Amino acid sequence: MNTATKIPSDSQFEGTHAAAGNLSVSEDRNIATLAHFSGVLGCVPSAVIYYLYKGRGPFTQQESREALNFTLLPTIVLVVSFALCTVPDVGGFFGMLAALIWAYLAVMSLVGGIKVNKGNPYLYPMNTRLFDMISRKK
Repeated sequence: MNTATKIPSDSQFEGTHAAAGNLSVSEDRNIATLAHFSGVLGCVPSAVIYYLYKGRGPFTQQESREALNFTLLPTIVLVVSFALCTVPDVGGFFGMLAALIWAYLAVMSLVGGIKVNKGNPYLYPMNTRLFDMISRKK
């Protein structure tokens, strides 16, 4: 029994293209801003934005890569510090280190997001460009 319905050939339904389209200027700036603001949560949101919007908006691609480059190393250090917080005698030091790194990451991400929201590219001070180094080796 075939229950599939066929669309009549004279139908105006043409479907949609599977490939995502390019971003408008305002969308490009808004998503680039989101990539910087999401640095408060670590490197995962900016990595997701970079991979989802790469090639769709030049400003988003540039700024999400900058945000990913900046947040990657501090996120790794935060994860290690959180793991070492449970170790007796040194746990307090690593807990304080994690709090300071997160505070720096949050403040710098917010500053970057504000600058990018105005339409200006932002380069983080003390950016290790770890993602660029990793991606070049592939």
